[in-house]
Amino acid sequence: MLLKSSANPENRPSLHINGRTYRWPVKPVVVVCFDGCDLAYLDAASTAGRIPTIDRMRREGFGSTALAAMPTFTNPNNISIVCGAPPAIHGVSGNYYIDRETGREIMMVDATPMRAETILGRFSQDGARVAIVTAKDKLRKALAYNLQGIAFSAEKAPESTMGEHGIDNVPELMGRSTPDQYSAELSLYVLDAGIKLLAERTPELIYLSLSDYVQHKHAPGTPEADDFMEAVDKRIAALLANGAVVGIVADHGMNDMSTSTGEPNVIYLGDLLDAEYGEGSTRVICPIADPYVRHHGALGGFVRVHLKRQGLAPEQVAAFIRAWPGIEEVLVRADVCRRFELPEDKEGDVAVIGLRGVALGARAVDHDLTALAGERLRSHGGLAEQNVPFILSHPLRADHMERARTSALRNFDIFDFALNGVEV
Repeated sequence: MLLKSSANPENRPSLHINGRTYRWPVKPVVVVCFDGCDLAYLDAASTAGRIPTIDRMRREGFGSTALAAMPTFTNPNNISIVCGAPPAIHGVSGNYYIDRETGREIMMVDATPMRAETILGRFSQDGARVAIVTAKDKLRKALAYNLQGIAFSAEKAPESTMGEHGIDNVPELMGRSTPDQYSAELSLYVLDAGIKLLAERTPELIYLSLSDYVQHKHAPGTPEADDFMEAVDKRIAALLANGAVVGIVADHGMNDMSTSTGEPNVIYLGDLLDAEYGEGSTRVICPIADPYVRHHGALGGFVRVHLKRQGLAPEQVAAFIRAWPGIEEVLVRADVCRRFELPEDKEGDVAVIGLRGVALGARAVDHDLTALAGERLRSHGGLAEQNVPFILSHPLRADHMERARTSALRNFDIFDFALNGVEV
């Protein structure tokens, strides 16, 4: 099915979405969320001469860094990017959370927590041709919130139907089967799908969300990482060759969280709190937890502590945690929400952020690390993974260049810059 056509974009009124105004795309706009693309991967691949297209974008278009939303996990940042707003606005602040009203623990696999419209959904409702391709299916329903267009995942591409996904026969379109979800090929499949859709379905807005499998498994500058960076670069070139304005950001960076001997460098906060206050007095939630924990064991740089024992004060628990080596920040609910623009109803009583290189967990028994099979733990979630690339294929207009020069960019500024800020 061909996507429906829309009127001349120059004759369409701008759209007001979550406090921002967006112009209609004059050329196709493709935003790539390069999952886990720490700046070090770009630096290493660039030095090795493996990413000529991205290097040219940074040189002739625009290249800088931006701050990801906290905590630096996949769901809150992807949703922030497509909403153009922080988690306090859209309501998604983790992959896994406790509903404070019901006490239920919830793994986010759909759009239930969302309370703001997306840029993609709103444009589609006003007649734009929009397509979304994600690596993992866990994100698809949230990214496609109120979307009238195409949205499917590489993970479950063969299951796509016209009714639910706006497209069917995806394997036929792609000419190959779906790759394993724990592989570099999953991200490349997303990019190849974007290239196919751009050429054959002519969408005006495309969002491509990759997987961070490679970054969890391989350090910057390793042959596997550089090979992957080169493969991505070639596909970015193909998107540009099809006439698109391309924006690249990441949802988070990535850091080694292992000791010098190769063991995971973990503070099991749940065990410490049980020993101090009694078993069951607190519940530690790891917001990185999702259906795909094989490569990180649900360990990251940010956790939430919910107090269960009556009379236990947040400030008391925060002071206890703050004294432990390896902790960077400990904030009670009101403070963490104010500092990082988080929704209070999804927050714990105490938020804990680990230092660079330190992973935080619940109880040791809660984390299965056997799948690491002796490999070093690489993960994200803290402040150390907040700096991410912010790259555009076209030069900026003067007003957006001034904005970039005088204020801190956020990764969720990318649609604003791609639609409003580039010279085309």
